[in-house]
Amino acid sequence: MSVLDRCLTIDDLKQVAKRRVPKQFFDYADSGAWTEQTYRANEEDFRHITLRQRVAVNLENRNLSTTMLGQTVAMPVAIAPVGSTGMQSPDGEIKAARAAEKAGIPFTLSTMAICSIEDIAENTSAPFWFQLYVMRDRPYIERLIDRAKAARCGALVLTMDLQILGQRHKDIRNGLLVPPKFTAKFLYEIARKPAWAMGMLGTKRRTFRNVHGHVSEATNLASLTEWTRTQFDLTLNWKDVGWIKDRFGGPVIIKGILDAEDAQLAVDAGADAIIVSNHGGRQLDGAPSSIRVLPEIVAAVGNRTEIFMDGGIRSGQDVIKALALGARSTFIGRAMNYGLGAGGEAGVTRALDIIRTEMDTTMALMGERDIRNIGRHSIYSNDLPPRRRP
Repeated sequence: MSVLDRCLTIDDLKQVAKRRVPKQFFDYADSGAWTEQTYRANEEDFRHITLRQRVAVNLENRNLSTTMLGQTVAMPVAIAPVGSTGMQSPDGEIKAARAAEKAGIPFTLSTMAICSIEDIAENTSAPFWFQLYVMRDRPYIERLIDRAKAARCGALVLTMDLQILGQRHKDIRNGLLVPPKFTAKFLYEIARKPAWAMGMLGTKRRTFRNVHGHVSEATNLASLTEWTRTQFDLTLNWKDVGWIKDRFGGPVIIKGILDAEDAQLAVDAGADAIIVSNHGGRQLDGAPSSIRVLPEIVAAVGNRTEIFMDGGIRSGQDVIKALALGARSTFIGRAMNYGLGAGGEAGVTRALDIIRTEMDTTMALMGERDIRNIGRHSIYSNDLPPRRRP
C-alpha cells in the first residue's frame, strides 16, 4: 500500500506534505494573517453544525453532480485559485488542473501562479477558470484578460479582497520569496527534501509566469518582487467590474464577499456568481469565518445569483454543511495543496477522492440520494452563535 493509499483524510495528506515540502512553502499554504484567528475559525466553525440522520430510505443510484454557472460538475467542489501552487510541487498548477479535469470539476488558476495561463491551456483539454487580481498597471491587466480569453477560460474570478496585503507573520519570518533565495538555511532545508529539489531542477517553471516576461519592469527576481509589491490597486471599486466584464466577455465571479451589503453591491455591479470568502483567513484577521456569514448572504442575494463559498473545507461533510446553509457549490484551496505537496497530481486526485467518498457516504447516512436536495432540512439547526453586529 502506497503512502497516498494510507491517507484516509485531508489531514493525513497534510502531514505527508509537511514532510515533503520545504518549510517556507508549506507554511505559505498553511497559515493565516496576524494571530490566525480567522484562519482557525474557518475550519473550527464547521464543527458546530449538526447533521440530520435519517434511516430506512432507498439509497440506490446516488448522485453527487450539480451545475456551476450552467456547467455540469461531478460534485459541488471546485479547485480554488492559490498563489505559488507550483512551489508545493514542480509544475503544481498543471498537476492540479489535470486532476480536476479527471475529476470533472473546475480548476481555477491564480494570477500569481507559477505556471502560466498558456501552460495550463497547453496541458489540459477542459476549459479552466482564471482568477484576476487587479493591478495598477491597467494595460497589463487588459492583456492578462485577453490572454485568459484566448485560452478559452470559462469564467473570470475577480478577487476583491486583496487591495492591500494582509500581514502574514510566517512568511515574513521565513523570508518567503519566489523563486527562493539560496541561503544557507534554505539549502539545509531542501537537502532534507531531495525529491522536491530534484523536481524543481527538472522544470523551467519557478517564477510567476503570468507576470514574468509580460511586464517590462519585471525582468529579474528583485524587480519582479518590487513590481508585485507595489501593484495591488488601492482604488479598485465596484465600477471596475463593468469594464472587466466587457473586456472578458464571459461570466465573472466576484470572490472575497463576507458581508450581505457587499453581496448586494456585487450583484448590482454585474456579478454572475459570488464566492463567500475571507481569503482563507489570510487578509483581515478577526473577520468571521466564511460558513458563519454564508446564511445571511444567501438570505440577501440567493435568489439573484449563484453563491459559492470557500474557507475551512477539509472534508466531504464540510461541503454538505455549506450546501445545507445555501451554497450552490464550494471551493477548496488548502485541501488541494496538501494533496499536491503529498503526491503531486496523484495527491490532488487522492484529496478529491477523499472528499467525494466522505460526501457520498454522509449524504447516504442522511437519507438523501441527490446532492441537489441538501438544504436547511439536512441539519438540525445552524448551531453557530449569531454574529454580533455593530
